[in-house]
Amino acid sequence: QVQLVESGGGLVQAGGSLRLSCAASGSIFGINSMGWYRQAPGKQRELVADITNYGITNYADSVKGRFTISRDNAKNTVYLQMNSLKPEDTAVYYCKWRNLVRGNDYWGQGTQVTVSS
Repeated sequence: QVQLVESGGGLVQAGGSLRLSCAASGSIFGINSMGWYRQAPGKQRELVADITNYGITNYADSVKGRFTISRDNAKNTVYLQMNSLKPEDTAVYYCKWRNLVRGNDYWGQGTQVTVSS
């Protein structure tokens, strides 16, 4: 079992920044990835960025150059630094942990990010 605790969401003006954090605990050993997804009202959940425990990253085209994902493996925590935020970034952001061998996923509760015009 894997437990995920998210923090860092909030309300910011366009052009501002936020840093999301997700701490994982439990059975977190082995080859895995941690990532951030988001879901806006009326839209499908989409990948924002993810990173493996050996450092391979992947970003959605819409956030490249603005968002940065990173991991602190000693703390079992993944971060999403979000800069130059746009109203289109408004969504609930979810942390995900995935065991890349077993293929099973665990999700956090989600944290609201709202960007005002």
